[in-house]
Amino acid sequence: MDSPIVAQIFRQLFHHRPPGCKGVRNLAGLRNGLRTTIVSHQSRFYVAGRPSSDRGMKKNESRWQQRTNILPQDRSAEFAEYPYISIDELKQRTERPRKVKMLLRDFIDGMTLDLYNPSYGYFSKQAVIFSPGEPFDFNSMRDEIEFQAELGRRYTEFEDILDEREGENPTRQLWHTPTELFRPYYGEAIARYLVTNYRLTTYPYHDLLIYEMGAGRGTLMLNILDYIREVDPQVYARTKFNIIEISSTLAALQNRHLLSTAASRGHADKVEIINRSIFDWDQYVPSPCFFLAMEVFDNFSHDGIRYDVATEQPLQGHVLIDGDGDFYEFYAHELDPLAARYFRVRHAATGGNYPKPYPSNAVLRYLSTKMPFAANLSDPEFIPTRLMQFFDVLEKYFPGHRLVTSDFDWLPQAVKGMNAPVVQTRYHRKMVPVTTPLVHQGYFDILFPTDFRVTEAIYRAITGKLTRVMSHGDFMRKWAYVEDTETRSGENPLISNYRNASVLVTV
Repeated sequence: MDSPIVAQIFRQLFHHRPPGCKGVRNLAGLRNGLRTTIVSHQSRFYVAGRPSSDRGMKKNESRWQQRTNILPQDRSAEFAEYPYISIDELKQRTERPRKVKMLLRDFIDGMTLDLYNPSYGYFSKQAVIFSPGEPFDFNSMRDEIEFQAELGRRYTEFEDILDEREGENPTRQLWHTPTELFRPYYGEAIARYLVTNYRLTTYPYHDLLIYEMGAGRGTLMLNILDYIREVDPQVYARTKFNIIEISSTLAALQNRHLLSTAASRGHADKVEIINRSIFDWDQYVPSPCFFLAMEVFDNFSHDGIRYDVATEQPLQGHVLIDGDGDFYEFYAHELDPLAARYFRVRHAATGGNYPKPYPSNAVLRYLSTKMPFAANLSDPEFIPTRLMQFFDVLEKYFPGHRLVTSDFDWLPQAVKGMNAPVVQTRYHRKMVPVTTPLVHQGYFDILFPTDFRVTEAIYRAITGKLTRVMSHGDFMRKWAYVEDTETRSGENPLISNYRNASVLVTV
């Protein structure tokens, strides 16, 4: 990480050590520009080191030293020695793991668990969901510039109130969703889609059964139920809304939000909040239902893959955590069963037509290996293995589902690689991106883009259902009353603010 502000973040974190954490470490970007080293079990690694207490560091030596990409230390001995730890074992831990190794997928999943960990988790300790207060009056605004200025003013006002109530917190993570920014218009657009398709398909033989995963403050649920009750009382009488929320903190927040909102108190008998991970789901739901997953795919864990440029063989990413809690990335030829299955499913679903992080032409591949300082592995590719497992859950336990999902199809300031994530934290009210997903647990958000062409093909292959993919703007033009979010200049923030998002629906 090159930015001085990133260094300042970690120095600040040294003075605010969470329970069970000896110190916050920086981890530099792991470049593929370095030549790789083969260890005894054919692992490849790109690492950068610093003095460490378990390698003879002096007691009076600074514990902060930014890594470099020059002459990385060989940590293959530790990689051979340290035991593997699985995601199930990570769930049982109350402290951040040390002297272990794991798949990159499990490391990122572990960070997701850390987001909800009551001891040092992102959501339990740092994160706050922004609420803009009263809905924006878009029609009275001159243009989108005025909307952004008003949004910034409300952000400042919201955080000033938090500072007065809780004290200043330089590492507070404040985030928002389109549901909050465009309340109630965004939720009403989703509700129109649900009601229209429900009436065209299963009404009156089945109830309108809705599942939502990752519901945040529950605002989308409230907007949908408010709209259905007002516009179609007959459908409302047959509506049941279920929220699946892994975070007990957010589940409690949603309950409080329901009870404290006078206009929504009548929804109490319509709503159930299920505090469980979708990946632990074991209840069979035979009835037709809609499954909402809005901005959920971007938080699903991915596997890191690099390819041997000469042979096109994939190598799977692993993470070594040393005794100081520092992270090192290794790549091994052997694929675990989930990653191997993903490659088989993707190839079958797409007919072998999908992007690759290396030249497809054999001559170009050969020439690329002969360039000065050329790496013998490709840039990383991040494959959505957890997303494939989510589709497995839908196919197995929700056979009658119709999926409605929206997410980002590309992200700015992503780390290097294909389908690479944005890794960021917030410090003194400014968003700070970093250059690697190997970051300190509980302080960073990791967001992956979704390749909707490949995702649609995999979803169809696993569930056997037909789908349609469209841009966020096209979906909103069809189902939202876009005049409600239009400024006097004709600009429409609901459309323009999410140009990098797409919508996938089951048809």
